[in-house]
Amino acid sequence: RRALADLQAHTEKEEEQEGGVALVYALNDRPPWYLCILLGFQHYILAFGGIIAVPLILAEPLCIKDDNVAKSQLISTIFFVSGLATLLQTAVGTRLPILQGGTFSFITPTLAILALPKWQCPSARPGALTNGTAVLQQDDEIQGAILVSSLLQIFLGFSGLVGFVLKYIGPLAIAPTINLIGLSLFIEAGKKSGGHWGIAALTVCLILLFSQYLSKVDVPMIAYKDKKWTVFQYPLFKLFSALFGMCGGWLLCFLLTVFEVLPSKADEYGYSARTDISLDAVSTAPWFHVPYPGTLGLPTVSLSSVLGMMAGVLASTMESIGDYYACARLSGAPPPPTHAINRGIAVEGIGCILAALWGTGNGTTSYSQNIAALGITKVGSRLVLQTAGLLMIILGIFGKFGAVFITIPDPVIGGMFLVMFGMIAAVGLSNLQYVDLNSSRNLLILGFSTFSGLVLPTWFHSNPGIIDTGVKELDQVIVVLFTTHMFIGGFFGFILDNTIPGSKRTHGTNTAQTRQHRFMAPLPTQKEYSLQYPVVTVTPVPQ
Repeated sequence: RRALADLQAHTEKEEEQEGGVALVYALNDRPPWYLCILLGFQHYILAFGGIIAVPLILAEPLCIKDDNVAKSQLISTIFFVSGLATLLQTAVGTRLPILQGGTFSFITPTLAILALPKWQCPSARPGALTNGTAVLQQDDEIQGAILVSSLLQIFLGFSGLVGFVLKYIGPLAIAPTINLIGLSLFIEAGKKSGGHWGIAALTVCLILLFSQYLSKVDVPMIAYKDKKWTVFQYPLFKLFSALFGMCGGWLLCFLLTVFEVLPSKADEYGYSARTDISLDAVSTAPWFHVPYPGTLGLPTVSLSSVLGMMAGVLASTMESIGDYYACARLSGAPPPPTHAINRGIAVEGIGCILAALWGTGNGTTSYSQNIAALGITKVGSRLVLQTAGLLMIILGIFGKFGAVFITIPDPVIGGMFLVMFGMIAAVGLSNLQYVDLNSSRNLLILGFSTFSGLVLPTWFHSNPGIIDTGVKELDQVIVVLFTTHMFIGGFFGFILDNTIPGSKRTHGTNTAQTRQHRFMAPLPTQKEYSLQYPVVTVTPVPQ
């Protein structure tokens, strides 16, 4: 009984630390309107780094690297669609306070598709500006690939096959898939950081300073409550570490530009750190720009693009299921039932279709960092996240607001990429905590699948035209699939994990299933507890 009491107390303590109890506002509570706006804007800022990174990565392969107006429109559009997807998820999907935004799972297959010879950017950009609207032929095929592959996510959700599929997808398939998302983007981080490594290093140091070294430092703030002013402690650095780090690097670049410390010639090292390079984007961007479907043309569909994009859809689905259980726990809601999970996955597929129709070049998924904020702020209200969705829609309509982000220097963005993509790779490896890493079987599967995911795409990029079956469409399918890092790693991990014999303990458990058991499992009975932790009887020595 004493052991069970201790376990009960320990569990309650963990729940309190994780935000499971003592919520200021629970799931169905309605905070005051001004607090909803403030907390909703906080969620907007937390998702800012992940959402803005997607269009900045896609700008070069979409051949709009030097078209600041097109880039600002792409940023505004992805914020607008993320707001729509958030409202759908919180009102129709799981109905949990979970934010939707651009996903890195789609970037790897997107880059593989755009690397095909027919989409190589010529010296003159193929897109033409007509009344401020960029016509991008490359984006049409990306839109079609995301639109058709997202039908798989809708089918998995509405048919209830999510649980069946996940039974065969274990950590040894998930780990290399997500790990290779981060590892495959190191070239993009290097390109941005290489403009000025000093600025990039400073940005990294600032993000680390705020997120790690100062994470437990609370800042005293003043609030008016119960007709009097009160002082409370707020984890400001922990919540806004990425924003503060980027703003610090951005401010330094601005000062170096004003005092003409940075070079003014484009061919000199450090020029890309200037903040006045893209000022024309702010002046030429319209005050209001309402994104609408088909802005960048009608989607086109090819088999190779759809098959490559399906790898991103499956990876996004696996992560979202685990996020649902964590979000329910931190918002004071009961564990989501199966039908709510199925509905949430289906709505995520609908969100990806909206993103494709609006021409974002990407899809949407659940954001883990915003779920973590629920436990920190002790505010799990659905209304707050719906307010965040409305803010993303409203701010996405202001064209100049999106254009301001274009002035962020490349080295500052590169520093953010170094931290962000490294975290994505580490999140993939974190799934290995559920498997036996002393098993040579598991080490072989992990090593081979990860290494193959790096080697094969590199070899195909180095040998263009090596695939020649005589059927052009079949050649494209092979090239896209074998140049998608995450597909190669996930494919080999899935096949080997399900064919090489091993015990249940060796295989490990699925990440989403493990999170589900963690949040749903009841306390063990006294008999179960005594079997797991045998009591040793000690006979006292007579004095």
